[in-house]
Amino acid sequence: MSNQHSKLRPHGGYRRLRSFQATEIIYDGTVSFCDRFINKRSRTHDQMVQAARSGRQNIAEGSRASATSSKSELKLVNVARASLDELLLDYEDFLRQRKLPAWGKDDLEALAVRTVGRNNPSDRSGQTGSPTAADYLRWLEHADPGVVANALICLIHQANYLLDRQIAGLEKQFIDQGGYTERLYAARIQERQKGQLSDRSDQSDPTDQTDLIDQKPCPACNKPMVLRMARKGVKAGARFWGCSGYPGCKATLPVD
Repeated sequence: MSNQHSKLRPHGGYRRLRSFQATEIIYDGTVSFCDRFINKRSRTHDQMVQAARSGRQNIAEGSRASATSSKSELKLVNVARASLDELLLDYEDFLRQRKLPAWGKDDLEALAVRTVGRNNPSDRSGQTGSPTAADYLRWLEHADPGVVANALICLIHQANYLLDRQIAGLEKQFIDQGGYTERLYAARIQERQKGQLSDRSDQSDPTDQTDLIDQKPCPACNKPMVLRMARKGVKAGARFWGCSGYPGCKATLPVD
């Protein structure tokens, strides 16, 4: 199917999304954090890793699903957002339960983490220009678990901001353009209408006005009948009288 006639939305390309890149850093950072500071046999270890993974995976799955289902894409991106909220609570619990200080919004270290993202601005689509994990190593590889947890909390807030923008954009796109099923239905109706117009034009030759006969009026509307030739169907090639008022009047008479 050519791109001209394809009704599929552009899809895939999730690796270029800022939201995906941010959640990948969070996922890798969380795996490292849990292996270093959380008992591997505890449920918390598995839950945090799974929440971080869910945040990343659902963005990818939503991007792949976008070709045929805007609804599925929205649902999956929202699942990613919810997974990050769950992970955020786990990191906040970690700090609180161990009586470790939480960085405030204006803490110098928090500002430094946010500055990394701001120094790599993205375009309005949320693509390109994303920082890499290497840009955050001074925090993610720190010996103090409080520093690592706080840095990851900052990254989660940034990822949530990106996902909120992505969700808002998807909602607007769905309202403006509809989903895949709606676009497919509209295209089907358009093709059917084109086919009906083609059938009407091919059924007979309406330009043949040379055989108007006053003595044979249309039995339905009394307009003059026109001698025509069937272009399709079982009677293709046969001559017949058709109303000159076609397509408003479809009355016909056989040729004597």
